[in-house]
Amino acid sequence: MAEKALANGEKVAATLRKPEVLSSLAAQYTKEQLIVLKLDVTKTADITAGFAAAKEAFGRIDVVFNNAGYGIIGEVEGTSDQKARDQFEVNFWGATNVTKEAIHYFRDVNKPSGGLLMNMSSMFGIDAPPGAGFYSATKFALDALTDSLVKELDPAWNIKVMVLCPGWFKTNMTVVNAIIEDVHPAYAGNENLGSIQVRKMAVGLVKGDSPLLQDPGKLINKFWELSLLEKPPYRIAFGEDAKACFTAKWTALKSDVECSQEWSKDLTY
Repeated sequence: MAEKALANGEKVAATLRKPEVLSSLAAQYTKEQLIVLKLDVTKTADITAGFAAAKEAFGRIDVVFNNAGYGIIGEVEGTSDQKARDQFEVNFWGATNVTKEAIHYFRDVNKPSGGLLMNMSSMFGIDAPPGAGFYSATKFALDALTDSLVKELDPAWNIKVMVLCPGWFKTNMTVVNAIIEDVHPAYAGNENLGSIQVRKMAVGLVKGDSPLLQDPGKLINKFWELSLLEKPPYRIAFGEDAKACFTAKWTALKSDVECSQEWSKDLTY
């Protein structure tokens, strides 16, 4: 996304835990175009400093692409509390603190006020699969918080917010950074269980040769096009797999609503 913005003449503050990863990219641009900042989203001081540095370098912040996160494959019963909490620190609390700082800058620092926040969710923030319960929980939580936030914002602040829900794409999240837990003993050996099926699928995802993996370059082009819209859509699925998750959730909710009709009667005082 940083490369796409730079190629289109924009100024970029790229943030990551290991700035040296972007040394070759940084060498291609002046500091008037690109600054690379060390930022760990689990550290609020890093977030505050990152936004301040971007403002100092470029005068204002127009777009925040909020996408720090990682996945864990494992049964709910087989994922330790510590690993689950660590994931929430990044995927939920880290993203939440970036969100809050972005809104502050868009409203209180930018003159005139305004900006676009692009929060990275997932198809699993819509329809939770077996084998990724805690990852899905982090995305459901971030989506809910974002849903509430947009209902709180004053339209006069000119702040736009999007929730991006991709399917499987070939990025470091799947092929480098994914954590795969040992199978919980109660599930081991039962090939018909959902989490075991997901584990089999994960082998190809981590190797990077799964036919499920889609082109991340094409995805970034979509993100870029959306970022230019005056009135972008709010929540978007990217890929046929993500659309299928949206449809599955929609179908399940419709069934739940129909089932609830009888059980919702005669509950008033």
